[in-house]
Amino acid sequence: MDPFTATGEWLRCSLHAHTTASDGEAPPAALAAHYERAGYDVLATTDHWHVTQVASDGIVVIPSCELNATLPNGRDGHVLAYGIPELPERREPFASLAAAAEWIDGTGGVAYLAHPRWTGAGVREVLDAPALRGIEVFNAGCEIECSRGLAGDYWDDLLAHGRPCFGLATDDSHMPGFDSGHAWTLVRARERSAAAVLDALRDGTFYASQGPEIHALEIDDGVTVTTSPCASVALIAGPHDGGRVNAGRLGLRHRGAILARDADGALLRTRLERPRAGGWSRLEISDGRGRRAWTNPLRL
Repeated sequence: MDPFTATGEWLRCSLHAHTTASDGEAPPAALAAHYERAGYDVLATTDHWHVTQVASDGIVVIPSCELNATLPNGRDGHVLAYGIPELPERREPFASLAAAAEWIDGTGGVAYLAHPRWTGAGVREVLDAPALRGIEVFNAGCEIECSRGLAGDYWDDLLAHGRPCFGLATDDSHMPGFDSGHAWTLVRARERSAAAVLDALRDGTFYASQGPEIHALEIDDGVTVTTSPCASVALIAGPHDGGRVNAGRLGLRHRGAILARDADGALLRTRLERPRAGGWSRLEISDGRGRRAWTNPLRL
C-alpha cells in the first residue's frame, strides 16, 4: 500500500511505550496526556504481559502488549502485539517468534518484532515467522541506552531474502520526558480510530521518522521524493546498487539529481534512478541534525 497516494489523514503515532502497569514510570492516564501534549494523535500502550486500558477523549489509545518469545540458544525475543483483546491463557514466553506472531494474528491483532538489534534476534527467525508484519527499524530507548536501536541493515537483509516486511520507528518510552518524543510512525488512516490505525499497520500504509517529513513520492522510470528540508536522500537497494543525493557545496550525487532546494541549500525535491537489479528497495531521508525518516519497502 502507498501511504502517499492513499486517502485518509496522517496520524502521528507512538507505538511502543510503557506505563506503571509494567516497568514504566508514568501511570496510564498520565502517559496518554503526555503524548497528547506532545502533539501525537495515537498511543499504543505496550506494557509487558499486560493489556493496559486508558480512557481518553483526545488521543486515540490502542491497548496493546509486549510479549516474550524464546529465541535459539535460549535468548529472549520481544514481539509487539497491537490491538489484542486479551492475554494468552498461559503467561509464559512463546516457543518462537513464529508462535507468538501466529497467536497475535489469530486474535485479530497485529504483530511486529521489537528492537531486533537489542535482543539479537536473527534474520532467519523472522523469515520463519510469516505472521510478523514487520520490525522496529528504530527504537529510541535502545539507541539511547546502548546504541542498539537502529536496524536498517537488519531490514535490508530481510529484503534481500525477499521478505518485504514493514518498519516502525518508536520511543519504547519508560521515562517520559527523557526517552519520549524521539521517534514516531506517520500512519495514513481512513479515519481517526484504533481500527483504522491497526488496518494501516497491517497494510504498511505509513512511514517512520525521527523528524524529517516525506510529503510525496512518485514512481515512474525513477523515484522522485518531496520532503521537508533535508541533507540527504538515499535509495537503498541491493549490494552495489541504489543511489544517494547529498546537499552541500561538495555533496555527492550518485545516480540521482536535485530538483528543488530551499534558500539554505537543503534538499526539498530529489530524484533517484531505479536500482539496476530491480527488486525491493527503500528510501532513507536524513536532515541536517542526523535525524532520519524511512519509507516502507518499494517494489521497483
